[in-house]
Order: sequence, then C-alpha cells, then structure tokens
Amino acid sequence: MQIKQTKDHELISQLNQEVQNIHATMYPEHFKEYDHVTVSDFYKLIMNYSNFQFYTIEENDMALGYVWIEIKEYKENAFRKSYKSIYVHQLNILEAHRNKGLGKKIMNKVNDIAELNNIKKIELDYWSKNDSAKNFYEKNGYIRYREFLYKDL
Repeated sequence: MQIKQTKDHELISQLNQEVQNIHATMYPEHFKEYDHVTVSDFYKLIMNYSNFQFYTIEENDMALGYVWIEIKEYKENAFRKSYKSIYVHQLNILEAHRNKGLGKKIMNKVNDIAELNNIKKIELDYWSKNDSAKNFYEKNGYIRYREFLYKDL
C-alpha cells in the first residue's frame, strides 16, 4: 500500500466520480451529476495553487482512493485567535475497497503532513445525510464543534 502526492487531475477526477454521484443523489438541489470534463478541468486549475495538495492511496499501482487537502492560515482579528489548519475538502475510497482501513491510512498521512508543518488542527465537514462519513470521522477521533444551518426562502 502506497500513498503518493499527485497532480494527475484526470486520475483525481475519476476517483471523484463515486462521491460526486452520491452527493448528487442525496442533495440534487445542490450537486450536479458527475461530468468528467468539467470536473477534470476544475482539478487541473486548482492543482496549481500551492496550498492545495492531493494524495492517492494505491495498491499494485492501482489508485483506490484520494484525499484533497488545503493548508489554511487564519489571521488573528478582533474575534478570533490566529491558527493554522489542514482542511480536508474531499476524501473518497472506491466503494469496492471501503472498510479495509484505507481511509484511516490516508487520513494518517494527513496527520503526518500536519505534524511536519507544525499544524495542530485538521478540519473538515460532511453533509448531514452522509452517515458513512459521520461514522468514519467519529470513529477516527474527529469532534463536532460547529453546526451549519440554512433556511430556504
């Protein structure tokens, strides 16, 4: 099992397909159906930003999942203290390879990146209907500290 940093936007786009379609099914009012060209072009663009990093988890040179992280720096202001964090934008392990510890392994890599950069906090969010994400993150020690609400008008 290897975890590799990548800038292969085509590969990340392919690995995103399952999770994009899950979101589109759960929340069709918010998410588009997966479109390879559009998604690939998006990843190609953002991979040029130095604060975004992408990692794949692979076995026998086959990618089984990925994580997209952002190194964020929050400036102090009148209300908040300054801090740095790693924000996990997306994590997906292909459905056929879930529940084998791969998500934990790739998130351990995120922990290692945080430690190397003297970052003390990893942040993320997930959609409330996504029970598998909720269970995974709670099982791996993530704590809810903020709630996000909306009201349709």
